[in-house]
Formats: sequence, structure tokens, C-alpha cells
Amino acid sequence: MARTTRELRQRRHHRIRRRLSGTAERPRVAVSRTNKHISAQIIDDVAGRTLAAASSVEASLKGTSGGNIDGAKAVAALLAERAQAANITAVVFDRGGFDYHGRVAAFADQLRAAGLEF
Repeated sequence: MARTTRELRQRRHHRIRRRLSGTAERPRVAVSRTNKHISAQIIDDVAGRTLAAASSVEASLKGTSGGNIDGAKAVAALLAERAQAANITAVVFDRGGFDYHGRVAAFADQLRAAGLEF
């Protein structure tokens, strides 16, 4: 039985999430991407709360595209700024079943450059 690309990604994501969880000391950065946009949240899984979020559809990122590496870096910079405002310095990175390549890797590199540790 052939599986769709979406089903395969979801299977990878579930496999990753079995081992990975965010706490108050080290929340989880969950990345989601589509062809046109990229978004991410910093989540405390124990409390079930989103601590910070950023997306390429926000008004402050109106001129940038979320469908390329520059857009991913802009969203990551905004998320890192919001994380610092919430006193978050260390996180765990959840790539959401997406390949650690291209926009997802650029997103992670920008977060590290902005001072988040993972």
C-alpha cells in the first residue's frame, strides 16, 4: 500500500515526538512549513502552553516570503526575539518530521545565531 508524502511525514513526526518533549526549563520549538509559509512555536508540553510563536503570515513580516530561506531566517529571528523576551535560553528542536535541510536547517541556524541553545 503506497503512502502519501503527508502520511510519511506524520509517521516521522510521531517517531520523533516519542523521544522529545518540552519542559518549563527546556521548551520545545515546533517548526511547521508549507510551500509558501513557515511558522514555529515554543511549547511547554508539561503545562500544555505555547510560550512564544512566530509565523511568516504575520503583519510584521509582510514583505518577506516564508517559502524561501531568507523568509525562514526572518521568522526565526522574530521567534528568538520573543523567546528572549520570555526569558527562554535553552530549547529542544522539533523539526516536525520535515528533513533537516533547506528552510528548516536555516531556521535552526538562525535560532542558534540569535542565542538559543539546543
